[in-house]
Amino acid sequence: MLLAARTARTGDLAPSLAGVTGTVRAVRFHATGGPEVLRVEDVVVREPGPGEVRIRVHAVGLNRSEVAFRRGTYLDRPVLPAGLGSECSGTVLTTGPGVDGWSPGDEVCVLPASSQNDHPVYAEEAVVPARALLSRPPGLDDEGAAALWMPLLTVWGMTRHAVRLREGDRLVVTAAANSIGAAALQVARHLGVHAVATVPDDRHVAALRAAGAAEVVTGDDDLRPAIGGDGADLVLDAEGGPGVGRLVRACAPGGAVIVHGGLSGEPTPLPAAGYAPVWLRRFHVREVTGDAAVLARATAFARAGLAAGTLAPLVDRVFGIDDVAAAHEYLESPERAPGKPVLRIGQPNR
Repeated sequence: MLLAARTARTGDLAPSLAGVTGTVRAVRFHATGGPEVLRVEDVVVREPGPGEVRIRVHAVGLNRSEVAFRRGTYLDRPVLPAGLGSECSGTVLTTGPGVDGWSPGDEVCVLPASSQNDHPVYAEEAVVPARALLSRPPGLDDEGAAALWMPLLTVWGMTRHAVRLREGDRLVVTAAANSIGAAALQVARHLGVHAVATVPDDRHVAALRAAGAAEVVTGDDDLRPAIGGDGADLVLDAEGGPGVGRLVRACAPGGAVIVHGGLSGEPTPLPAAGYAPVWLRRFHVREVTGDAAVLARATAFARAGLAAGTLAPLVDRVFGIDDVAAAHEYLESPERAPGKPVLRIGQPNR
């Protein structure tokens, strides 16, 4: 059953009330749990502090990290009542002290560069760090601008920073029918890499091939025939858990498995002896967004791909702010198509 968010009139958007400017509609939750805990409330929004910018939010890219945050199982535990969200498109309204390079009216994208406790963006207006802003690429609508950066920056960080894939290499992408998986397939095609997508069943095979998968493996089928050669040079794993052993066995000697999610909900054990030498590590997008020089290289790569037409945001379904509970229910659903669900805030700003 799809859920509708409840509406209330209370609260403040950020911990400090210094320099408040009025109220806006925002999504918050007062207890951890399922999608039903999400409420649309009238909240106080403040003026930006040093190094911050206040923006009008147009659309929000929805990420599985927000599901974990809502449930209280994410790296950052929610401080209740909590807002949520870290990636959006918007327009600069005002800038705080010490902010250079941004002015009211600038069209921007907000990157996931800080805690959702400090700078939530599921709201009509939000206060965010100026360091989290990128100029909006030309030609993108609100939803595309909101859905673009988190997947591409995460994939770039794993394939060009943590490990450097080269043309002809072999890549495996698990749980490929999500926004990061779809972006990984695009990047693989952009780089000339042989990409193998894994999914539980065959409902999204055609879409994954269109995104860039050379092969799609369903269920627990053997990966090695689809990979070919000596095995995978890199595996991008969104699931974690005991299935990592299967992925290590699919790697070529000297290959790597990067775990960037925990969809399995189970601990990820270190593989036992008897495997080929393989590098195993975790990854978070803040390895990219937290370093200005690394971020500059990542965004240059993405903008070049956008200009060439080989990379593009993949928007799945679009929900209104009053349907945020239904959006989160869909975010957790196996029915999701490849790409990113988006929350529309207000009227389109094309």
